[in-house]
Amino acid sequence: MSSVLQTPSGRNIAYVQTKGSGPGIVFLGGFMSDMAGTKAVHLEEWCKSQGRAFLRFDYSGHGESSEAFTDGCIGDWAEDAYQAITQLTDGPQILIGSSMGGWISLLLAKRIPQKFAGLVTIAAAPDFTEDGFWASFNEDARKMLVTEGVVNVPSDYGEPYPITKRLIEDGRNHLVLRSPLNLPFPTRFLQGDLDEDVSVETANALFAHAKGDDIRLVLLKNADHRFSDPEALQLIEDATNNVLGRLT
Repeated sequence: MSSVLQTPSGRNIAYVQTKGSGPGIVFLGGFMSDMAGTKAVHLEEWCKSQGRAFLRFDYSGHGESSEAFTDGCIGDWAEDAYQAITQLTDGPQILIGSSMGGWISLLLAKRIPQKFAGLVTIAAAPDFTEDGFWASFNEDARKMLVTEGVVNVPSDYGEPYPITKRLIEDGRNHLVLRSPLNLPFPTRFLQGDLDEDVSVETANALFAHAKGDDIRLVLLKNADHRFSDPEALQLIEDATNNVLGRLT
């Protein structure tokens, strides 16, 4: 059963929280995904088995939370995550960010590094609004975005992605690969070599760009963007345990 956090902006953020020992784990989901996904639920059960605190939530416009998806943008969703983490958790947390959640976790690392005990990203998608969607749009798509405010992009995961003008423009205010990115805590970037949504080149670029004394990039053979089969889920557990081990 989910609970609701009302943010200062008036958005209602649905969340599920498991009490336990710290540092807790916070899962940040991806673009148009929700907190009921395979990775989030698996990690929740894993944390319960260890008596560890865990938090999963839906950004506004996602899952059970308020607002329309097409009204949202990276800045809004990063603010939702900020409010959830600062209001609902005690002490430093290990953030696990999947796809867009990886980008948002990097934005939070800049804003509230004191809340990070460590970071694990899964197919992190930093700057994807600019380097993914906008870069792939032809002239006609770019004109349509300007005149109509939205372009529908086919998706392998169901309904097309409605990419709005606001999403693209706001994304440019939150790019993380164009300015210094300091990650002064244990950080593990996980990536599948068969990922067709976030390339290994993107993972390598993030790894090369980030600065920190304890950063590793782990590539999993034959893993795609979902990163949800038993081997991939085990790697997420292993990476999180590795971060926990570095803390003790």
